[in-house]
Amino acid sequence: MDAVAAEVPEKLTVDLGTETGPFHGGASGTLYGLYGDGVPSRAVVEGMYVRTVTTKAQDGVQHPGGDALEILPSFVAAGGRDVYVYLPDFYRGFPYEWPGATGAERLAGFQEIVRRQVGHVLTLGELKSHVVYVPFNEPEGNMFGDGEWSYDGVSWRSDPSHYFAAWKETYHLIKGLDSEARIAGPNTSLLYPEVRGFLEFAKEQGVLPDVITWHELSSPAEVRTSVAKYREWERELGIGPLPVNLNEYAHNYHLSVPGQMVQWIAAIEESKVDADLAYWNIAGNLNDSAVEVGKGNGQWWLFNAYGRMSGNTVRITAPHPNVQYTLQGVAALDRVKRQARVLFGGQGGAADLAFEGVDTDVFGTTAHLRLEEIPWTGQVGPCDRPLRLRDIELAVVDGRVTLPLTDLDAMSAYQVTVSPSGNGAVPLPPSVAWRRTYEAEDATYTGGGYSKNGPEGSPSAVDRFATSGGYHVGGLRTGSDGVLAFDVEVPQDGTYDLRVYANSHNQADLVRDQGPTNVFLRVDGESPRELLLPLGYKWAVWGHSGTELRLAAGQHRITLAAQDPDLGVTKGDAVVDRLDLALRDGDGPALYDAEYADLRDGARISHAHLGASGPGTAVLPRGGTATFWIHADDDGEATVTVDRLGPGEGVLAVDGEEVARVEDGAAALFLTGGINKVTVTGTSERLVLDRLRVGPSRGLLPSTAYAAEGGVLTGAAKVIAYPYATGGKAVDGIGGGPGNGLTLTVTADRAGRHALTIRYSNGEQAPATHYNPDPVCRHADIAVNGAAPHRVLFPTTFHFNAFRTRTVPVTLRAGANTITFTADELPGFDGEPGNGLGQRSAYAPVVDRVVVTPLAGER
Repeated sequence: MDAVAAEVPEKLTVDLGTETGPFHGGASGTLYGLYGDGVPSRAVVEGMYVRTVTTKAQDGVQHPGGDALEILPSFVAAGGRDVYVYLPDFYRGFPYEWPGATGAERLAGFQEIVRRQVGHVLTLGELKSHVVYVPFNEPEGNMFGDGEWSYDGVSWRSDPSHYFAAWKETYHLIKGLDSEARIAGPNTSLLYPEVRGFLEFAKEQGVLPDVITWHELSSPAEVRTSVAKYREWERELGIGPLPVNLNEYAHNYHLSVPGQMVQWIAAIEESKVDADLAYWNIAGNLNDSAVEVGKGNGQWWLFNAYGRMSGNTVRITAPHPNVQYTLQGVAALDRVKRQARVLFGGQGGAADLAFEGVDTDVFGTTAHLRLEEIPWTGQVGPCDRPLRLRDIELAVVDGRVTLPLTDLDAMSAYQVTVSPSGNGAVPLPPSVAWRRTYEAEDATYTGGGYSKNGPEGSPSAVDRFATSGGYHVGGLRTGSDGVLAFDVEVPQDGTYDLRVYANSHNQADLVRDQGPTNVFLRVDGESPRELLLPLGYKWAVWGHSGTELRLAAGQHRITLAAQDPDLGVTKGDAVVDRLDLALRDGDGPALYDAEYADLRDGARISHAHLGASGPGTAVLPRGGTATFWIHADDDGEATVTVDRLGPGEGVLAVDGEEVARVEDGAAALFLTGGINKVTVTGTSERLVLDRLRVGPSRGLLPSTAYAAEGGVLTGAAKVIAYPYATGGKAVDGIGGGPGNGLTLTVTADRAGRHALTIRYSNGEQAPATHYNPDPVCRHADIAVNGAAPHRVLFPTTFHFNAFRTRTVPVTLRAGANTITFTADELPGFDGEPGNGLGQRSAYAPVVDRVVVTPLAGER
């Protein structure tokens, strides 16, 4: 009996008949996740549905970037709600190094900084309503703890008198300057029992926070427990209910891993609070969600799916309720859309997803279910849109539908979308026909220098990074003769996508000079090619490098080597985590059904149109919108077709730029590499939108490349040799003053909007005070035809010999145009010079080349 019972799949039950409140969306907050306007890109921020940001005080020196009032306007424009300002992060160090000989002197100096911050905010007009002040951060370990930088060397948890007095004074200072200001606290590192005493004091003195904040660097189970405990204190004390923000949550082992993060999301959403992802690594990448400037990894797609939920959440019963590292989930039902969405994950193998309370008035007697996988792609590994695994129609029997699941990956999250069926749509096949993962620690290594490294992150080591299989392999480095061989077997002849998950620490001895580590790939000893493996900010920070392989059915040996007789030798030092192979399912376009899009301004779902590609359509009134989040592998032309039913009219916009009218036939559009926000807006009384099809380039957008070394250089700008630049050369020394610049003359076939795709590198990094590496965004002031320059930030590429692209839309006239790059140190909010700690670069990135492409083709 025990053996039989062990084979029964666990069951995750979604009760669509029991609603638990309006969908909140609060888990999509970020601590130091935004560096500045454009880093990460507007589309990446919008598409992650970031609700709250916690960041440093304006002009603070805790870390580079993330200055509260510099990120505020673009964040609000991207749909963000609130920016929480960590006022002590004006200071350096952690614990905070606030100057003064006595506690009273330190507090007086701090309050002058607070006064200055509020004064800055008062100049912002309507934007100031989005600011929330956080006067103290983790006071028990910082300003009111027992360390050397404490007010008096006594923890407030033992004697709260000085902390309570400082809270009251600072509260009145802020409210006295701005009576409408919102203040958050106590911002402890967890919900200590003493927080209840803080609440009693604050109520009695009339200084209750407007938002209650603490950190949950614990587990999803503690999220539920702590929020419930706090709500009980409110009832006991007769306060609130007040908004709650758990403004630091999750650990290194969880971040970037969809199967881990969906468990946190489920607990936070169930608790109906806001929460911000913890900042363990670098600023400006949405806490290991964004890659480069405009790409998303698997975690980004998880939050994209979470943010597109709507309606009311419903009760979900896990096989092991509130137990981390098991199957957990969150679900929502939108009765108006006639759509339910479930996000789940955390366990591998088989499981049953059981729906109960399925209302046939909403879904009919047959339900359409689409199952998608959101895979782990590493901290710095871009991810295409979620993988479609199954499109299936199931009968609703006694209000129940069960979807059996097999081959679940514990590192992946999964989404099931439930819709009515019956319009005759043909279920779509899986988006990938076959795939396999091969762990590096299971591969065969020959030669010297081998190391098996690990274990890395685990439930008992949450400070370390998640790693596939827990281990990785080293040995491919400068001077090595190592060969790592993977024996694979593929089911049929075809073109396979290969990904090597790997890492080189950008500050490692053998990497610091060279940049990306090069290795050599062969299949069955033939077809040599060179791969550049990804750089990261620490060891075991995973990205991936890929290529296409044409393989015959059967067995093959794929090798990664540090030497190749035809191509050369490895320079650098890399570790390899795993190798992935996937069989392409043809070369057809990517399909985006409109009924799964983000619908706004009166757009609605209809299931009444026969001939639709999926279970429904989107019906757009005049001004109604359907927004699609579309991934492109690289910057360049794509073929975009809007499939509609009937004669309705509309316009198509990419990242806010109107580029085409909705017409029969395909449009040639420029898409940036990574995440693109593509919006269809109705311009007639009724536009019935079926889907978008996104295919490869047809060569209709003329692109012209211009080498930076061919431009006019002024001042200190100069041509430098960089092995991985195009042609081995690029321009350095732009900036440090407007006299040091680069000017290119580019030609446009016609006047209008164009994409300026800049291939650049940036390895600048400021000295850090603790565990966060502090790479610095450089910037360029880009002027077109002598007009006022536009400032553009360029995030780190982790090395000056590692090149990435950044696309900027510009308006060009027909014929010749001048593009000038300059830079100077960015001033503070009040226009004063920078902070003197190397956190505001005076320089533009190294510029390799510029490619000019129209944003859209002529139709």
